[in-house]
Amino acid sequence: MSNSLQPVIKQNDKLAKGLIYAVSAVVLLLVVAMGKFKPLIGVEFPFDRFIFARINGVINTIVSVLLVVGLMQVKNKNFSGHKNTMLTAIILSSLFLVFYIIHHISNGDTAYDGNGSTKYIYYTLLISHIALASVILPFILFSAYQSLSGQFEKHKKISKITWPLWLYVSVSGVIVFLFINPYYS
Repeated sequence: MSNSLQPVIKQNDKLAKGLIYAVSAVVLLLVVAMGKFKPLIGVEFPFDRFIFARINGVINTIVSVLLVVGLMQVKNKNFSGHKNTMLTAIILSSLFLVFYIIHHISNGDTAYDGNGSTKYIYYTLLISHIALASVILPFILFSAYQSLSGQFEKHKKISKITWPLWLYVSVSGVIVFLFINPYYS
Protein backbone atom coordinates (compact mmCIF):
# COMPACT_ATOMS: atom_id res chain seq x y z
CA MET A 1 0.00 0.00 0.00
CA SER A 2 1.34 3.42 -0.95
CA ASN A 3 2.33 5.86 1.73
CA SER A 4 2.01 8.88 -0.58
CA LEU A 5 -0.44 11.73 -0.34
CA GLN A 6 -3.14 10.91 -2.86
CA PRO A 7 -6.79 12.01 -2.85
CA VAL A 8 -9.27 9.21 -2.23
CA ILE A 9 -12.44 11.09 -3.17
CA LYS A 10 -13.22 13.83 -5.69
CA GLN A 11 -13.18 17.32 -4.22
CA ASN A 12 -16.63 18.93 -4.11
CA ASP A 13 -16.55 21.47 -1.28
CA LYS A 14 -20.10 22.70 -1.78
CA LEU A 15 -21.62 19.21 -1.58
CA ALA A 16 -19.33 18.20 1.31
CA LYS A 17 -20.21 21.34 3.28
CA GLY A 18 -23.95 20.70 2.84
CA LEU A 19 -23.67 17.04 3.81
CA ILE A 20 -21.43 17.73 6.81
CA TYR A 21 -23.74 20.42 8.15
CA ALA A 22 -26.82 18.27 7.52
CA VAL A 23 -25.37 15.19 9.21
CA SER A 24 -24.10 17.26 12.14
CA ALA A 25 -27.49 18.96 12.59
CA VAL A 26 -29.40 15.65 12.42
CA VAL A 27 -27.09 14.04 14.98
CA LEU A 28 -27.35 17.01 17.33
CA LEU A 29 -31.15 17.13 17.02
CA LEU A 30 -31.37 13.37 17.56
CA VAL A 31 -29.26 13.54 20.71
CA VAL A 32 -31.28 16.50 22.05
CA ALA A 33 -34.58 14.80 21.16
CA MET A 34 -33.67 11.56 22.90
CA GLY A 35 -33.80 13.44 26.18
CA LYS A 36 -37.50 14.01 25.55
CA PHE A 37 -38.34 10.59 24.09
CA LYS A 38 -37.71 7.50 26.22
CA PRO A 39 -40.04 4.77 24.99
CA LEU A 40 -38.11 1.85 26.47
CA ILE A 41 -37.87 3.02 30.10
CA GLY A 42 -39.31 0.25 32.26
CA VAL A 43 -39.10 -2.37 29.52
CA GLU A 44 -37.44 -5.59 30.67
CA PHE A 45 -34.54 -6.82 28.55
CA PRO A 46 -33.19 -10.38 28.43
CA PHE A 47 -29.68 -8.96 28.91
CA ASP A 48 -27.90 -6.37 31.04
CA ARG A 49 -29.63 -3.10 30.09
CA PHE A 50 -26.41 -1.15 30.73
CA ILE A 51 -24.34 -3.23 28.29
CA PHE A 52 -24.34 -0.40 25.74
CA ALA A 53 -22.86 2.05 28.25
CA ARG A 54 -20.12 -0.44 29.06
CA ILE A 55 -19.44 -1.11 25.37
CA ASN A 56 -19.20 2.65 24.87
CA GLY A 57 -16.62 2.89 27.65
CA VAL A 58 -14.51 0.38 25.72
CA ILE A 59 -15.12 2.12 22.38
CA ASN A 60 -14.11 5.51 23.81
CA THR A 61 -10.95 3.98 25.25
CA ILE A 62 -10.05 2.46 21.88
CA VAL A 63 -10.79 5.73 20.06
CA SER A 64 -8.56 7.62 22.51
CA VAL A 65 -5.71 5.21 21.79
CA LEU A 66 -6.34 5.41 18.03
CA LEU A 67 -6.20 9.20 18.12
CA VAL A 68 -2.78 9.10 19.79
CA VAL A 69 -1.57 6.40 17.38
CA GLY A 70 -2.88 8.44 14.44
CA LEU A 71 -0.93 11.48 15.59
CA MET A 72 2.25 9.44 15.97
CA GLN A 73 1.75 7.97 12.49
CA VAL A 74 1.38 11.34 10.80
CA LYS A 75 4.39 12.73 12.69
CA ASN A 76 6.36 9.72 11.37
CA LYS A 77 5.01 10.42 7.86
CA ASN A 78 3.10 7.13 7.79
CA PHE A 79 0.18 8.74 5.95
CA SER A 80 -1.45 5.48 4.88
CA GLY A 81 -1.43 4.15 8.44
CA HIS A 82 -2.67 7.53 9.71
CA LYS A 83 -5.57 7.50 7.25
CA ASN A 84 -6.60 3.95 8.21
CA THR A 85 -6.25 4.65 11.93
CA MET A 86 -8.30 7.84 11.77
CA LEU A 87 -11.01 6.25 9.60
CA THR A 88 -11.21 3.45 12.17
CA ALA A 89 -11.60 6.07 14.91
CA ILE A 90 -14.43 7.71 12.93
CA ILE A 91 -16.19 4.37 12.38
CA LEU A 92 -15.89 3.46 16.07
CA SER A 93 -17.10 6.93 17.07
CA SER A 94 -20.13 6.42 14.82
CA LEU A 95 -20.80 3.07 16.48
CA PHE A 96 -20.43 4.80 19.85
CA LEU A 97 -23.13 7.28 18.84
CA VAL A 98 -25.55 4.49 17.89
CA PHE A 99 -24.98 2.69 21.21
CA TYR A 100 -25.16 5.99 23.12
CA ILE A 101 -28.60 6.70 21.69
CA ILE A 102 -29.80 3.14 22.33
CA HIS A 103 -28.51 3.29 25.92
CA HIS A 104 -30.17 6.62 26.70
CA ILE A 105 -33.47 5.70 25.06
CA SER A 106 -33.42 2.41 26.98
CA ASN A 107 -32.27 3.71 30.35
CA GLY A 108 -32.65 7.46 30.52
CA ASP A 109 -30.05 9.35 32.49
CA THR A 110 -28.13 7.80 35.36
CA ALA A 111 -27.63 10.10 38.32
CA TYR A 112 -24.18 10.51 39.78
CA ASP A 113 -24.43 9.99 43.53
CA GLY A 114 -20.93 11.00 44.57
CA ASN A 115 -20.28 13.84 46.95
CA GLY A 116 -17.60 16.28 48.01
CA SER A 117 -14.87 17.26 45.59
CA THR A 118 -15.50 14.23 43.35
CA LYS A 119 -18.98 15.57 42.62
CA TYR A 120 -17.53 18.89 41.43
CA ILE A 121 -14.85 17.15 39.39
CA TYR A 122 -17.46 14.87 37.81
CA TYR A 123 -19.86 17.66 36.85
CA THR A 124 -17.10 19.96 35.57
CA LEU A 125 -15.80 17.13 33.41
CA LEU A 126 -19.30 16.12 32.29
CA ILE A 127 -20.33 19.67 31.32
CA SER A 128 -17.13 20.30 29.35
CA HIS A 129 -17.46 16.86 27.71
CA ILE A 130 -21.06 17.49 26.63
CA ALA A 131 -20.31 21.01 25.38
CA LEU A 132 -17.39 19.90 23.23
CA ALA A 133 -19.09 16.69 22.08
CA SER A 134 -22.02 18.75 20.81
CA VAL A 135 -19.78 20.80 18.49
CA ILE A 136 -16.91 18.50 17.49
CA LEU A 137 -18.67 16.40 14.81
CA PRO A 138 -18.53 18.88 11.91
CA PHE A 139 -14.85 19.55 12.63
CA ILE A 140 -14.09 15.81 12.50
CA LEU A 141 -16.05 15.43 9.28
CA PHE A 142 -14.42 18.47 7.63
CA SER A 143 -11.00 17.21 8.65
CA ALA A 144 -11.71 13.78 7.17
CA TYR A 145 -13.18 15.25 3.98
CA GLN A 146 -10.23 17.58 3.46
CA SER A 147 -7.78 14.74 3.86
CA LEU A 148 -9.68 12.30 1.68
CA SER A 149 -10.14 14.90 -1.08
CA GLY A 150 -6.43 15.78 -1.12
CA GLN A 151 -6.70 19.18 0.60
CA PHE A 152 -3.84 18.34 2.92
CA GLU A 153 -2.90 21.89 3.97
CA LYS A 154 -6.51 22.61 4.98
CA HIS A 155 -6.66 19.22 6.69
CA LYS A 156 -3.49 19.97 8.64
CA LYS A 157 -4.80 23.39 9.69
CA ILE A 158 -8.21 22.18 10.94
CA SER A 159 -6.74 19.05 12.51
CA LYS A 160 -4.57 21.15 14.81
CA ILE A 161 -7.85 22.27 16.40
CA THR A 162 -9.93 19.14 15.87
CA TRP A 163 -7.49 16.52 17.15
CA PRO A 164 -7.01 17.87 20.71
CA LEU A 165 -10.72 18.58 21.09
CA TRP A 166 -11.66 15.11 19.83
CA LEU A 167 -9.07 13.55 22.14
CA TYR A 168 -10.45 15.53 25.08
CA VAL A 169 -14.02 14.44 24.28
CA SER A 170 -12.93 10.83 23.96
CA VAL A 171 -10.77 10.70 27.11
CA SER A 172 -13.27 12.70 29.18
CA GLY A 173 -15.95 10.27 27.99
CA VAL A 174 -13.92 7.40 29.44
CA ILE A 175 -13.44 9.24 32.73
CA VAL A 176 -17.14 10.16 32.95
CA PHE A 177 -17.97 6.49 32.32
CA LEU A 178 -15.62 5.42 35.13
CA PHE A 179 -17.30 7.90 37.49
CA ILE A 180 -20.85 6.79 36.61
CA ASN A 181 -20.32 3.05 36.04
CA PRO A 182 -20.85 2.10 39.73
CA TYR A 183 -24.35 3.58 39.52
CA TYR A 184 -25.47 1.35 36.65
CA SER A 185 -27.63 -1.31 38.24
